[in-house]
Amino acid sequence: MAIILQTAANNMSLCIVPEINVGGVYQRMKSFTVKSTGLTFILILSALMAFSSLSTDIYLPAMPVRAKELHGDAELTITGFLIGFCIAQLIWGPLSDHFGRKAPLYVGLMLFVIGSVGCALSTEMTQMVFWRVFQALGGCTGPMLARAMIRDLFGRTRAAQMLSTLMVVMAIAPIAGPLLGGQMIRVTSWHSIFWLLAGIGSVMLILICWLPETLPQEKRVKASLSGAFSNYLALLRNRHFMRFTLCVAFYYVAAYGFITGSPFVYISYFGIDAQHYGWLFAVNVVGLMLVSILNRRLVHRYPLELLLKCAVMIATVAALVLALCAKIELGGIVMIILPVLVFFSMNGVIAATSTAAAMDAVPNMAGSASALIGSLQYGSGIISSLLLALLSDGTPWTMCWIIVLFTVASAVMAIAADTIKSNG
Repeated sequence: MAIILQTAANNMSLCIVPEINVGGVYQRMKSFTVKSTGLTFILILSALMAFSSLSTDIYLPAMPVRAKELHGDAELTITGFLIGFCIAQLIWGPLSDHFGRKAPLYVGLMLFVIGSVGCALSTEMTQMVFWRVFQALGGCTGPMLARAMIRDLFGRTRAAQMLSTLMVVMAIAPIAGPLLGGQMIRVTSWHSIFWLLAGIGSVMLILICWLPETLPQEKRVKASLSGAFSNYLALLRNRHFMRFTLCVAFYYVAAYGFITGSPFVYISYFGIDAQHYGWLFAVNVVGLMLVSILNRRLVHRYPLELLLKCAVMIATVAALVLALCAKIELGGIVMIILPVLVFFSMNGVIAATSTAAAMDAVPNMAGSASALIGSLQYGSGIISSLLLALLSDGTPWTMCWIIVLFTVASAVMAIAADTIKSNG
């Protein structure tokens, strides 16, 4: 792997700036690659950030069909993907600090394409799970390195604004993915979904040629690879970084508690039609998008720590209202939908501000920091799934108390992080 990355890093100029100048193409491409604030740059990074959501959401409608055809538990493909996504980031992070951002991104996207093709050709569930893990090993480089590139280019306030912008665009994936996957299942087989993902990965391989390398040679980790991996020890010992990181990680445990538990609550418990569930879920994503747009303006007026504390407090109040209404059975499904909308929308502030503040605390280890943040975020989905599987009582209550518990934990971390800053 290191040899492949070094070769890619040494030859990066071949893709970024062509050696042959034909009709002024050289100058145009050169100027284009260094434009890191334009719409094209934002769209490419947003697409990279959306890899995780798109890779899972687009094939959700095909899960029952695929489980029947491959004779296995289709949920294992989600678990396998999350585990691969979680662990692989911890490997790619130090590699990106050592070799630069683009070389790991090229290799990762190639692995994603190969994994997608493997999924499309799978004839057994064990094969499908294997290739889903393989797909995640490469796909995780997209969101992880997009965050790192933002930190390379911008300070904490501008980085928070850029992350909010990316969240607005990438939020389209959870809405469009299931709708697109459902239509594809109607006209063709589930295999076509993975062929489409392979095609998307191939297109992204071409598009990232025009991204700038945001980590210049002089800023890369000069130590050996083993030394680069020791960055994780330094990160775990950094209280400022870890409290912001745990703030967003705990919030994501709560958020995944809703994502994992809501199909049962809405469809099985309240009897909502499966076709309408997608629209109820989309309402939360729209709320997230609107709050992200608002956050782009707020980060220039108020400190990130203040915005983060306000957002987690609002989310905590919404979670408490949700749990209370579920416990006393007040308001039916309406009093599930409304508090969840407020809770979920706060992701537009919490994710952007906590991530920007955490990475600002360790600017020289942006790749490793982004990897650890991403690993904990996606690992949170595993925690929620296990808690719901082991402790569910057949009512919305289990989902609700999981949301409350970890939202409160997120609020505690936000307050603690601000206390460290205030005390210097």
